[in-house]
Amino acid sequence: MKNMESLSTLTEETIVNLDKKRVLADYRMVMISRHASLTVRKEVFMGKAKFGIYGDGKELAQVAMARYFRAGDFRSGYYRDQTLMFAINELSLQEYFAQLYAHTDIQAEPASGGRLMNGHFATRSLQDDGSWKNLMEIRNSTADISPTAAQMPKLLGLAYASKLYRENSGLHGLKQFSNKGNEVAWGTIGNASTAEGMFFEIFNAGGVLQVPMVISVWDDDYGISVTNDLQVTKASISAALEGFRRNHNEKGYEIFVVKGWDYESLVNTYREADKLARSQHVPVLVHVTEMTQPQGHSTSGSHERYKSKERLEWEAEHDCVVKFRAYILENDIASREELDEIDEATRKLVKDSKDLAWRAFTATIKKELDEAISLLRDLAEKSRRKSELNQLAQDLKQMLNPVRKDVIGTVRKALFLARKEPAEIKAQLQDWYRVQQLLNQERYSSHQYSESAERSANVDPQPVCYADQAPMVDGREVLKACFDAMLERDPRVFAIGEDVGKIGDVNQAFAGLQARHGELRVTDTGIREVSIIGQGIGAALRGLRPITEIQYLDYLIYALMTLSDDLACLHYRTKGGQKAPLIIRTRGHRLEGVWHSGSPIGMILSSLRGILLCVPRDMTQAAGMYNTLLQADEPAIVIEVLNGYRLKEKMPANIGEFKVALGQPELLRVGQDITLVTYGAMCRIVLSAAEELAAAGISVEVIDVQTLVPFDTNQVILQSIKKTNRVIFADEDVPGGASAYMMQQVIEEQNAYFYLDAKPVTLSAKEHRPAYSSDGDYFSKPSTDDVIEKVYAIMHEADPKKFPPIY
Repeated sequence: MKNMESLSTLTEETIVNLDKKRVLADYRMVMISRHASLTVRKEVFMGKAKFGIYGDGKELAQVAMARYFRAGDFRSGYYRDQTLMFAINELSLQEYFAQLYAHTDIQAEPASGGRLMNGHFATRSLQDDGSWKNLMEIRNSTADISPTAAQMPKLLGLAYASKLYRENSGLHGLKQFSNKGNEVAWGTIGNASTAEGMFFEIFNAGGVLQVPMVISVWDDDYGISVTNDLQVTKASISAALEGFRRNHNEKGYEIFVVKGWDYESLVNTYREADKLARSQHVPVLVHVTEMTQPQGHSTSGSHERYKSKERLEWEAEHDCVVKFRAYILENDIASREELDEIDEATRKLVKDSKDLAWRAFTATIKKELDEAISLLRDLAEKSRRKSELNQLAQDLKQMLNPVRKDVIGTVRKALFLARKEPAEIKAQLQDWYRVQQLLNQERYSSHQYSESAERSANVDPQPVCYADQAPMVDGREVLKACFDAMLERDPRVFAIGEDVGKIGDVNQAFAGLQARHGELRVTDTGIREVSIIGQGIGAALRGLRPITEIQYLDYLIYALMTLSDDLACLHYRTKGGQKAPLIIRTRGHRLEGVWHSGSPIGMILSSLRGILLCVPRDMTQAAGMYNTLLQADEPAIVIEVLNGYRLKEKMPANIGEFKVALGQPELLRVGQDITLVTYGAMCRIVLSAAEELAAAGISVEVIDVQTLVPFDTNQVILQSIKKTNRVIFADEDVPGGASAYMMQQVIEEQNAYFYLDAKPVTLSAKEHRPAYSSDGDYFSKPSTDDVIEKVYAIMHEADPKKFPPIY
């Protein structure tokens, strides 16, 4: 077989019967996609869309792949994959153009409701109420993301889920998610993106795990203007990865190399790749070479700037559409006239679909525009600013291809102009604008967090209970009992991470649980944070409930891009169409030195909105949060206190059932003079300081926020400030980090400034990372002495006579 290498010799039996009907159907699909790409570019240059990117030059490989993409399979690809989405019937032409125009109606643009730029594909895994669909009835596509190689981590998890569904018999009843693991995860990536670290990490992990994923590399020799010889060793990703190839003695990858214009070889390559991955769970790399990019990278630039005349001539000759047409003619599958008819029919189909999408997109905006113009003119007739308001209405009416921004922006200008007019003459326009604000909140800002009945806010809290003679145990034993109960009651739950399996994690919270529940449920991984998170995201997208451990909080930075660009915005960017309720377990705060004692909470808050952030002060509280999260459908990070695993706690009697309400602070100490708000490891330090301050006549109210996202949903802190009229926000982050976040939430969002008699104060760590040793900790992070002095300084300001200066 041409241009194809395999561990075993291919026989005639592997050659697919390329009947005329199927070949012509593939040609039709290729031409639909090509005309769609050409049309996108024209629409952008006509000003009807902001940006365009397309999959021209990649069509033929994708129709070949589509033959073997079955219901229940998953795709994790990138913005060149329109042909595949068309071919598996999970994207219509009208939906394709609706995304180009950013149509906010989820019925018109089901991938994202206009939130993703064109070429970013997704199927809807969820019903309108947020519950799961039957994923075995869909050819599934996870929501695309733009960053290069960022589609790879979740690809690993999608394939890993098939392994779990096959090998864990306890999951065989979950038939809406899997047919006993008989699903393939199909990944696609551009040749230049294979130079990214994420690609290499995930590729390595896939070989270790032996999971059913087929990775296709669309290789057109360039990464925008940079050629392969500057991207990848040997200028070929398949050559560079040759050491991963399996042999008769060692597991690894099956690696195929095939030309992107060779129809027969492509069809048979994907047939073999599918068979190996689906039946044997062998990971496969398909390196598709000699692809082209006829229109360049995107509408942002021209490839004529960096490609030679000879290269452009070669691309024109080796364009897969040109080659496919020649193949059909040479093999007498169809005549030139028949192909011309297909070409013309698909051109018309694309144009008609584009026009329908444009009319549907503009209809809603036109309605809003007409309403706005009418209201503006009514206001103008009664206003002292008549000419200016009429001019705004006229300018709006004459706009070419207006978008919603033009309508709303004009109305806001009009209301500002009319700010001094009597309320009754502008009331109609104001009412209309308020309605539009609500509509636009739903269109552009909904679903940042779950809105389903399973969201964490709807999980009923259950108090922790203790037996009369409850034993005092190490905190790690409380967690171990909690995880044991979770694994016992729910077969969907599994835990993975470095050292989690055999030794039960570095702090022993999983000690003995691998032996009890098996290696599929409690699993060791290599040192590879990105792929750990990717395994979790992909598995959660397929209905499982993973707990992925990042060994230390500062190691979260390794996976920050995946967490931020994929998981945190997944629910938002699909407008509630997909969810991945992944629980990320880590530990941090105080220990020793520069790396294992950091508390970069501000970094997490700034980059990971969309993921719940739990900051328990002890392991009992953490266990209650894990129980809540397992019942909810939102992703979350739980940061355990690093030096708390061996501190003694009572063992709860209802270890698997009690639940902590997220977003509801806990009052740890009642006080009258000042409110001190904190969380995590700082709780013990603050409580210790409060004891000493009480002896000095200062009554401190101590509040543990428990979670930073969500934050104080019942305004407990505000009620405390109403009583004390003073507040300090304390934590271990850098200045301006989480302490400033808490202050903003309380002072600005809760309007607590109305009740303050002194300026709000933050207490945080130094700007630098903590120095080593106990002395380093003392002089780098807030101590009991620091808390005492900060509180005392505020009280000194209030009553200098009663509280004279310390220094």
